[in-house]
This record gives sequence, C-alpha cells and structure tokens, in this order.
Amino acid sequence: MIWKQKSTAVLGLALFFAIILFVQMAMFLVNTLFGPLELFNIFNFCVSIFEKGTFAYYAVLIIVNVYIFYTVFMIGKKIIQQVLVLQSFQSKIHHLMNKGKSQQINQIYNRKNDDIVVINHNNPLAFTFGFANPVIVLSTTLIEMLDAKELEAVIYHETSHQRYYDGIKVFILQMISESIWYIPLTRWSYQNYRIMIELVADIYAINRMGSELGLGSALLKLIKKQLKINTNLTPAMVHFADSTVDYRLQQLINPQQSIPVKVETRTIVISLNVFILILLLLVIA
Repeated sequence: MIWKQKSTAVLGLALFFAIILFVQMAMFLVNTLFGPLELFNIFNFCVSIFEKGTFAYYAVLIIVNVYIFYTVFMIGKKIIQQVLVLQSFQSKIHHLMNKGKSQQINQIYNRKNDDIVVINHNNPLAFTFGFANPVIVLSTTLIEMLDAKELEAVIYHETSHQRYYDGIKVFILQMISESIWYIPLTRWSYQNYRIMIELVADIYAINRMGSELGLGSALLKLIKKQLKINTNLTPAMVHFADSTVDYRLQQLINPQQSIPVKVETRTIVISLNVFILILLLLVIA
C-alpha cells in the first residue's frame, strides 16, 4: 500500500519537527522552574549569548518566554476546543441516534463491537468520530440513498479510518501546523495527510469489496448533493465526502496516475532555513 507508506512518512515529517521543538521547550521550562540541566537547550543557549543584566539579555529572555507561552497557549486552546467539540457532538449523536436502525446495521455487517451508530438526519452523512474508541456514524438519509453495495463500500472506507485512528492523527497534525506555523512543511504535511488517508481508506474499501464500483457510485451520489463540510471545526471527524473527493475520483478512474502532493519550493526553503538555524545553534553549542 504505497499511499499508506506515504501517509506514514508525511506524519513522521511533521512529528520530527514538532518533537525536536517541543522537547526543547519542555527542557527550558524544567530548567527555569527546577534548576539547570546538563543537557543542551537551544533556548537557554540563545539567552546565554548575551551578557546577563544587559538590555539584549532581557529582550531575548522575554522573546523566548513569549514564544514558548504562545506555543503552549495555542496547543492548550486547540485541545480545549476539541474537547468541547467532542462533547457537543457526542450529545448531538446521542440525541439523534436511531437505536433500532443502529442495531440492524451492526447485525447486517457483523460488527461485533456495535461500532456503527445510525442517526436520524436529513443530510447523507458518513464519518468516523472519536479518538480512543472511534465509531462510524451514518445518517438514515445516507442509508436510504445508497444501495447495499454502495453502503458496504462506505462502511469499509470508514472502517479504515477507524482501524488506523485517523481522527487523532489528523488532529495532532492540525495542532502541530497551527502551533509551529513558521515551519511551512508542517502545514503541507497536515493538508496532504488528509488527502492520503482518504486514498488509503478507498483502497482498503476496494480491496474488501473486490471492485471500485460500489465506492465510485457512492461518491458520485454524494457529490450530486454538493455537501460542504468545514473540516477545520471538526478534526476529530473524518468524513466520507470531504474536500478530497477530486483526488479520490482520479484514483478510481486511473489508479496509476500520480496524485499532485508535491511540496512548493518556497515551503521547502523556509522550513530548511529554520531547521538549519536550529542545527547551527546545536553545533555552535
């Protein structure tokens, strides 16, 4: 599964930058609160360049503290927002849940964990929801709109998101891209990871179904509805018919065709310059 390998590489790229910076921030905070550490810390090094007690020293110290506070604030804000979104959606899903239809669908598709929830809704909805124990949510309108093969393909597609915990991965990437936005490759990773996991889920469904017909037919029916979903507000939810549909249709029509997920030169240059600066400081130290 080449797209699975590519998506893992993209996820790893963003985590690589994030782990380096977040570990350094944590070390600086520990150093400030509990005393000096023997390990090198880039933020302490930046401050130590200037003579203690000078204007430059305090200016850099303020900048470093503001930067770390900003990053921690952004991460905390995003986590709180997500918790509130999760609680809100859980409440709505519980309120809209069609217990009889949910039980029926779980029995038909042999879902031993009863992890498919059917909700009463006028829009054709299909998404994977949650982090630790993701569930598949289908609307009654979607079930009525699709035939048996199409619905089975949609369920397999969402099962891929559920199996690989795509919801929490997308959320982590979104959080990284917003907190360290000055490394553009993190934003690129977030945007392209969303495309890649949909292609992975489509391939998973096609392999289980033995054909792309059910999946392609379901996609076309949902495209006709012209649904517009703001995925930025619901990163914990991985939708079946989101903004990646164009790429997925290309994949279905011509599996050998390359999907355009190239990195812009400007993005690479800026990201490398920032990272090289970090490495230079490490070498100088």
